[in-house]
Amino acid sequence: MDLGIKGRVALVSGGDSGMGRESARMLLEAGVRVAITDKSGDTLRESLNDLRTAGEVIAVAADVRQVDSVNALFAEVRDRLGDPDILVNAAGVTGATGDFLDVDDAGWLETLDINLMGAVRMCRAAIPAMRQRQWGRIVLFSSEDAVQPYVDELPYCASKAGIQNLTKGLSKAYGCDNVLVNVVMPAFIATPMTDKMMEKRAKEKGMSVDAAIDSFLEEERPGMTLKRRGRADEVAAAVAFLCSERASFINGAALRVDSGSVQTMAL
Repeated sequence: MDLGIKGRVALVSGGDSGMGRESARMLLEAGVRVAITDKSGDTLRESLNDLRTAGEVIAVAADVRQVDSVNALFAEVRDRLGDPDILVNAAGVTGATGDFLDVDDAGWLETLDINLMGAVRMCRAAIPAMRQRQWGRIVLFSSEDAVQPYVDELPYCASKAGIQNLTKGLSKAYGCDNVLVNVVMPAFIATPMTDKMMEKRAKEKGMSVDAAIDSFLEEERPGMTLKRRGRADEVAAAVAFLCSERASFINGAALRVDSGSVQTMAL
């Protein structure tokens, strides 16, 4: 399927691994020129080397917690590729976990700063040029946790609920400029983040990682009818579609990629 975005410029945060990297790959395969960003490190360089065979890609280190870093990121991407037509904000962390009464302000604020305010900063930097050109696609990353919260991950759940609200608000504010803003809601995808979760669970329960995954699916995610973790490319396919001309009448929508994990019709 021709996505109709060949030659466009995309910026993908969280592009050093997992769903961000695979989203970048699918956009490259659609003929998009892509900048990936994350904090500086070996994983960002590895991702750049991995993606180079798929198309024109650059890597620019940045920290979504810092306004100056985000502004410098957009300036460098603009100089090297042009203003982004597409923003995919996949950067995020699990953040502080545990009993609500044991999570302090610092844990809450760090999680919200990266997951929610990071998206705010990236959108604020991206939207002006999109409005000027009267074309833009923004895809934010939420989670099943936004509408189906888990009591040991409340800072993460709250941050993702904020992403849902931000998406709807931005879609209303800038849809008239043909800047379409949508959100994907993955559930339990095989990424470095969930790898760490399952390694921790395996150690705590004295079992293999595979057994930890199976028990987690049965005990914690009974709605996931396929009974497996999702793949990053399965989420990336949804992202690429929402970035495309094929999705030109979709705005303010939340697309679940969750194997049925959310057990309600309500968003």
